[in-house]
Amino acid sequence: MVAVKSHSRTWAGVVPPLVLWCCACIVAAAAMAADAGGGGEHRYGGARYKDPKQPLNTRINDLLRRMTLAEKIGQMSQIERENATANVMRDYFIGSVLSGGGSVPSPNAAPAEWVQMVNEIQRGALSSRLGIPMLYGIDAVHGHNNVYKATIFPHNIGLGCTRDPELVQKIGAAVALEVRATGIPYVFAPCIAVCRDPRWGRCYESFSEDHKLVQQMTSIISGFQGEIPANGRLGAPFVSGQRNVAACAKHYVGDGGTTNGINENNTVATFHELLSIHMPPYYNAIIRGVSTIMVSFSSLNGVKMHANRPFVTDFLKTKLRFRGFVISDYEGIDRLTNPQHEDYVLSVKLGILAGIDMVMIPYRYTEFIDDLTLLVNNGTIPMSRIDDAVRRILRVKFTMGLFEHPYADDTLTTELGKQEHRDLAREAVRKSLVLLKNGKPGENPLLPLPKKATTGNSILVAGSHADDLGSQCGGWTITWQGLTGNNLTAGTTILDGIEHTVFPGTDVVYSENPDVSFIQQNKAKFDYAIVVVGEPPYAETFGDNLNLTIPAPGPAIVGNVCGSIKCVVVLISGRPLVVEPYMETIDALVAAWLPGTEGMGVADVLFGDYGFTGKLSRTWFRSVDQLPMNVGDAHYDPLFPFGFGLETQPSSAA
Repeated sequence: MVAVKSHSRTWAGVVPPLVLWCCACIVAAAAMAADAGGGGEHRYGGARYKDPKQPLNTRINDLLRRMTLAEKIGQMSQIERENATANVMRDYFIGSVLSGGGSVPSPNAAPAEWVQMVNEIQRGALSSRLGIPMLYGIDAVHGHNNVYKATIFPHNIGLGCTRDPELVQKIGAAVALEVRATGIPYVFAPCIAVCRDPRWGRCYESFSEDHKLVQQMTSIISGFQGEIPANGRLGAPFVSGQRNVAACAKHYVGDGGTTNGINENNTVATFHELLSIHMPPYYNAIIRGVSTIMVSFSSLNGVKMHANRPFVTDFLKTKLRFRGFVISDYEGIDRLTNPQHEDYVLSVKLGILAGIDMVMIPYRYTEFIDDLTLLVNNGTIPMSRIDDAVRRILRVKFTMGLFEHPYADDTLTTELGKQEHRDLAREAVRKSLVLLKNGKPGENPLLPLPKKATTGNSILVAGSHADDLGSQCGGWTITWQGLTGNNLTAGTTILDGIEHTVFPGTDVVYSENPDVSFIQQNKAKFDYAIVVVGEPPYAETFGDNLNLTIPAPGPAIVGNVCGSIKCVVVLISGRPLVVEPYMETIDALVAAWLPGTEGMGVADVLFGDYGFTGKLSRTWFRSVDQLPMNVGDAHYDPLFPFGFGLETQPSSAA
């Protein structure tokens, strides 16, 4: 020790023995405290990240400092389930796996088969050096839509018409249970786009053209993830337990504002327009603790969002203080070059430096891993950017309890498609229906319809969509684009609902496409007709449509039937369509949107067991020449304005 001045309280470069002893005591006490109550580092082999009693940041920091570059880049990789063998998961340290639209373990797979598949993939991930669990994600945009016999709820455009955030939150909770029934803890939902042009093929995925209504409907996030406790931290990623799932707000940002509604196109907007129209739902999503945010394929003022550092890093992460992770869309970074994937090293560089944390690379994962490794090793991408990404991914995995509960709970398999959820979906259908016309001028309202036919003891049900469960559900149902027909999944068609609702003795005659001669020969025996027509299923770019007319043979069916018989037209569509040419002919018009598997909900309201209450979540235009046209515009001349919807009272009349 260095000598100390005998008559002074100051120490010249010396730490006194007493202080050293005290410091040692404090360190020892801290170590004992860290180990107390559960074995601490002794119990977990010195790995504090495995100890659930450790603070969150302690666990993250402990794990992060143990990881090699290869393990970190593996965590940033999300691959397709068909590539996720045990060896791939272990050797590449893969952090996440997904099912793309229609990607299933086998056709019509039961929940137990899903659980087995997810658990096998998880075993591969846990066999890696550090045993970091993988996160399995799937699209669940209107129910657990990839899975056979799942409950399919109305698409978001219909839910917006309910004006019922509590109902939407209940739907989120029900969907979470059905997703957990198959062993999956993460959903790529909700879409919180503000669709400003119905020509967009994803318009039905948007709750509304009005950001305030979309903001209200972010309640679905609290359904998916659970409610943040009163003493919880707003804005931090949150999943309440094993009956909830991590959510993903998408697609950041401006995807609903592209020019002419063309999918993946360019959104032209001032900073003020962006903040006042497209950004507000993300404020609510972050406050609700959304775990992840997905970047949009689209561009903003000519800059691809997957390469837009000012909005992904500077605004979302820094200004809004989003603490979850940012994920790319499906092969999203590939689209940063034209042709797609032409310069993949450049794409990886631009995407990661923009602030994307997890990259959805279903098939080319080895190329992504190699290129990102090269970019880090040559100094193009700093290790700090990699550490930020992995820290965020680990934060979500820890907060959702994935380290403590990596495997699926097979006791939840009975939650899929259960009656309670179907009843909830049926309620959502009822509340989403919008009554646009009810009776011709000077005549009595047609709706609600009588359940008993009196004139000829018969009613006519016509149209391509009356008995077609696939068309009723729309895109993102079992397959990516959806399918027509009744062999898709379990549910009730609108025709089923009608037949179950009318009184005994009333004959329901169904003709998919009745011609003029059929109508003329039989019109005397029909009290009234229900005509159900609309769009075929579609998703994304395949749904982009610049004319928005009712597809054939819909117009001919409306003309043939409604010209001779009192009729209500039920329109099945993912957006408003051109209907003005038919308004004089038809007696009543119902916008039913894409109601899902519970067609009984349509019959419930048509026949007056419940009243019409739905209000338009978007403007109904007269002509596509008016588009884009949204509430609040200076030149606003709609056929039916935003918020319009006639109401009826429940009726017990036969």
